[in-house]
Amino acid sequence: MTRPLALLLALLATVLSATAADPTRPNIVIIFADDLGYGDLGCYGHPNIRTPHLDRMAAEGMRFTEFYSAAEVCTPSRAALLTGRYPIRSGMCHDQFRVLRNGSTGHLPAGEITTAEALKARGYATGCIGKWHLGNWMNNPAGHPRKHGFDFYFGLPHSNDMNLTPVAPKGAGKLAEQQAEWWNAPLFRNEELIEQPADQTTLTRRYTDEAVKFITANKAKPFFLYLPHTFPHTPLFASKDFAGKSPRGIYGDVVEELDASVGKVLDTLRQEKLAENTLVFFTSDNGPWLIMNQQGGSAGLLREGKGSTWEGGMRVPGIAWWPGKIKAAQTQRTLACTMDLFTTSLKLAGANVPADRAIDGLDIRPLLFGTGTVQRDAYFYYRGTRLMAARAGDFKAHFMTQAAYGQAKHEEQTPPLLFNLRVDASETFNVATNQPAVLSQIAQAVERHKIALQPAPSQLVEAVPAPEKK
Repeated sequence: MTRPLALLLALLATVLSATAADPTRPNIVIIFADDLGYGDLGCYGHPNIRTPHLDRMAAEGMRFTEFYSAAEVCTPSRAALLTGRYPIRSGMCHDQFRVLRNGSTGHLPAGEITTAEALKARGYATGCIGKWHLGNWMNNPAGHPRKHGFDFYFGLPHSNDMNLTPVAPKGAGKLAEQQAEWWNAPLFRNEELIEQPADQTTLTRRYTDEAVKFITANKAKPFFLYLPHTFPHTPLFASKDFAGKSPRGIYGDVVEELDASVGKVLDTLRQEKLAENTLVFFTSDNGPWLIMNQQGGSAGLLREGKGSTWEGGMRVPGIAWWPGKIKAAQTQRTLACTMDLFTTSLKLAGANVPADRAIDGLDIRPLLFGTGTVQRDAYFYYRGTRLMAARAGDFKAHFMTQAAYGQAKHEEQTPPLLFNLRVDASETFNVATNQPAVLSQIAQAVERHKIALQPAPSQLVEAVPAPEKK
């Protein structure tokens, strides 16, 4: 063999190796809606909102019926997803402020290990496109996504209603007819402020375009894409292609545009021949914001919504898609949660799950691939730092109920309320008097949890948000 030919063959082998799918390091895409309810998608029973792409995703993959966010509001739920830990462990929860505000200096503690950091160490390209809400770097640079493992960022630092202008009317977020001058949300590319106020009618489209660019730019190596959408958190804005098109009004317009975004991401994976080496998971950060009236979503048959630890506040849609790996048309009725995505992603990538801290997320590959079961001692429902409820098996015990939603007022239940979620997902029929053994089992699980729960005070101090600037 001549030297030029040998060099040519070596170069060709290098190119093929660089572009070939690596089954030991699959791509991972997590699409995170904001305030989307359990009942807001066609495949979860909504009669009017049209979601053909998410319905197809579920038909080609796995739809979870008992999938949970780890918190009932934005900031703690996002911290839990990216760290695999209950937010009380990282300090990303607070009884008074509930979420980081636009004037907060607190942020996800530097000592926390995110999915992005763990996968980056395995050679992954990492991108975050959308709403961050784990620290406002305009107040504290340590809160930026690129300080927490992401190579690339495009989006808003917090919720789209946190930059209200003086001309906005009272209760502006609840209004169906929105005016651009009411809001002054900042849009960033990496550390650069590129638009303020952001044109919110274009956010979903621009997030989608950036996601497509990220996928195509990194198709020759493994990548982790975290796509936390701004919507359907209020105020609601849809592009001209979707505004006024849904029978459900502006809320439906927004959800249908999100559905189209998911479709474009999946189509890109198909077109780039990446689908069979990519796990895509779609879910929501918490339940629907019911106090927004028609501008909020639906929890379906579940009780209450965002801000509560009833099922409607934390049980959310969960759809997993991986052609050739996850069998089509699967309905998964085993409890799973957003924290599991951390552990599962690391396992799929061959990364080490941190051994120096408690990790609450489980490896749910057996559920996804149909190879076995997953054993969970119990699942815990927090509102801020307060343990409100716990579930073991089919039964959920409520230790406290909120006397006033949106306020840190609670009433202890003696004995706790107890619901069999397998037959009563609406939490209507209290069976506590008939199930003393179940209550005892849950109480023991809570005690084990409390013993193991020892968050560092320094973390809690670092993450406490400041009051919103006026």
